[in-house]
Amino acid sequence: MISIGTDLVHISAFAEQLAQPGSSFMEVFSAGERRKANERQASRYAEHLAGRWAAKESFIKAWSQAIYGQPPVIAEEAVVWRDIEVRADAWGRVAIELAPELAAVVRESIGEFSSSLSISHDGDYAVATCVLTIQ
Repeated sequence: MISIGTDLVHISAFAEQLAQPGSSFMEVFSAGERRKANERQASRYAEHLAGRWAAKESFIKAWSQAIYGQPPVIAEEAVVWRDIEVRADAWGRVAIELAPELAAVVRESIGEFSSSLSISHDGDYAVATCVLTIQ
């Protein structure tokens, strides 16, 4: 079985959320994701994180679609977003890496799976698609 999730993020609106004083929105990103974003030019910082946010959302949507007709496994407000990490290899190709506890919950709900991820940016938008292949 294959399950697909896609998410689109408006980068300038996302940047406004990041810039709000006292915002805890940065906590949704892992230390590694924040470090990679800080390596970008200041003008591309929000763009980079918007793509990561779209990727996390696309994973949740693919997982949710895989259990279509069943109640959610985790309540939306209980998701620990930094447990869904977007990592890039030496050539910039991205993949989802789940914290072990979350990976176990996902496996319990859908079985063994693999994921494939794509992130793209165009103008003021970032989009990500996650495909889960369930064995």
